[in-house]
Amino acid sequence: MVVTPTTQTILGELGQAIPDTPHAVSVSLPTWKANVGYEEGEEWVLSKMKNGYPRFFIHVGIQAFAEVVARKYGNSEEQAMLFPSTAAATRCIEFLARNTTQKSTIFQSLTTGPKDHLRIVDLVFQHKAPVPKVTGTSKTIISAVIFARSEFKHAKTFWQHSGEGVSSRRAEFCFKAFEEGYLVPRNPVRPESIRSDRMCKGPRRYQRKSSLGQTDEPVSVSMTEDPNPARLTSLDRQDYAQFVEERFGRNLDLSLAANAKLAVRRRIAGSLTADVDLKEAIVMPSEGPAVRKVQGFSENDIYLYPCGMNSIFNTHRIMLKARGSLKSISFGFDLLGATYIFMELTKHSFPYIDTLKILEKWGPGCLFYGHGSSADLDDLENRCKSGEKFLSLFCEFPGNPLLKSPDLRRIRKLADQYDFAVVVDETIGNFMNVHILPAADVVVSSLTKVFSGDSNVMGGSSILNPRSRYYHQLRRTMTDEYEDNYWPEDAIYLERNSRDFVSRIDRINKNAEAICQILKASPYVKEIYYPKYSPTRPFYDDFRHPTGGYGGLLSVTFHTTVEAVTFFDVLEVAKGPSLGTNFTLCSPYVILAHYNELDWAAQFGVEADLIRISVGLEDSEELKEKCERALAAVAGLGNTMS
Repeated sequence: MVVTPTTQTILGELGQAIPDTPHAVSVSLPTWKANVGYEEGEEWVLSKMKNGYPRFFIHVGIQAFAEVVARKYGNSEEQAMLFPSTAAATRCIEFLARNTTQKSTIFQSLTTGPKDHLRIVDLVFQHKAPVPKVTGTSKTIISAVIFARSEFKHAKTFWQHSGEGVSSRRAEFCFKAFEEGYLVPRNPVRPESIRSDRMCKGPRRYQRKSSLGQTDEPVSVSMTEDPNPARLTSLDRQDYAQFVEERFGRNLDLSLAANAKLAVRRRIAGSLTADVDLKEAIVMPSEGPAVRKVQGFSENDIYLYPCGMNSIFNTHRIMLKARGSLKSISFGFDLLGATYIFMELTKHSFPYIDTLKILEKWGPGCLFYGHGSSADLDDLENRCKSGEKFLSLFCEFPGNPLLKSPDLRRIRKLADQYDFAVVVDETIGNFMNVHILPAADVVVSSLTKVFSGDSNVMGGSSILNPRSRYYHQLRRTMTDEYEDNYWPEDAIYLERNSRDFVSRIDRINKNAEAICQILKASPYVKEIYYPKYSPTRPFYDDFRHPTGGYGGLLSVTFHTTVEAVTFFDVLEVAKGPSLGTNFTLCSPYVILAHYNELDWAAQFGVEADLIRISVGLEDSEELKEKCERALAAVAGLGNTMS
């Protein structure tokens, strides 16, 4: 059943979490001035920030845990950053080794080691505690990278653009276990040198993989002298059971996490569309390929990740492993985050990033087409004809924030002709509206957005197309490389949130079109950006389901900055980063995303004063009235100025 959000539950004061819950993924920036103040680093804004978008604002609980770890295993000049596995931490180490003066030797030990060395401290459950069901296996549960405080900006850059960091729920559970003495460092191992030019894969000894690349049965790993729970005293068992129960209470059965992940994958596959609880979702027969419509496709082709950017990061990493070191293509203005990943993994420069060390990088690199136009495809075709080779092309469908749709049919044709993979991000279009898997080799998505809707959990997915020429190659690589780092508690929340996904999409589509009609009728509106009204609509319609709509995201510009500021400030909806929420969420997108390169963004048609609106489930008439009141305030500016 769809629950309509109320204004009272979503409007927040400056810095308040949106929604007001411990693990919210947005934060209230209720005025234009507050957004600029945040970008300028003004204290009156930063001092009130209780939360933020998790990849950009490290959750306060994660910060607290990391500080305790750094104090215990580092020194006063060092910090820690927390990751869900040794492999993820190693990738951070490699990044830091390329971009800092610290030495590139990993010390996985109890001692601090030389203070000028980057190192990892792996935390595992000690032998007297039985491995809790929440963890799934007895592998490393937290892997802390210790580094010099002076290098925090580089560590934060890796955190932000890779999506590899721990989730707030994982940190919350592990911090408590650490304080109670249940989570301890792994036994010391001999330091090992690493090469900064390799892509590190997760240690295979930590878990057994099925032939399909998904995690199979958990395998206990001997990390202590006596890991046998049968030898625990009754008091040990009682204490640990009490810890787990106090942390989670009786209403969250974490032993169901594996089933929750399976249900999520079935929903993404389109084989589960009914709004049913987990028990029914697992036993219900498949509804068939009604949504994806690709022969041989199943939920076994879907891989879950801690967040959407992590699915992009790892998809590119897997592509490099499977197909070799070739240039990638970022098609459209909207994949700047992905483009940054290409630059970092291939050590190449990109003008969007204003760090000198990034600009000086070398390697295969990335070809960036900011307009995502037919002329760009002409240029790409000419390059291919002249002999240039490419790894893969990444694009969004449709893009953010201009909601333009790329010509996927032509892209697919070029890819088939010149042997490069196509990776499409379907987050904004979503699979209930558009059917893009046949045109892609891999489809990625941020499940944090409309799939969840509740804005209280992160998640991402990567889908392999079984009809792709690279399918078997990618599956083999995934079998070796894929780690299931999606925290079980997060999976349970995501599964619960996504049960009404199908019914929510229809309502959001209708609400978005209603708002567009109000804005299009206003003489104060300069431009509406929405797939239905875009010149690229034919490209969108090529892949739209017969019953699909045009999504819940739109952008709007006004003729003057003061008009844009007035509309934004007066509009009575939640205001903050993110999109796809069950409640309407608005932001001055370009100010938040590209404040330091506004002129650069403008050359791709992205105006500094653009306002992005992610439309929610509120009553349609209520939303229209709010838009009309904001437009009336813009109209009143003429009287004020005269």
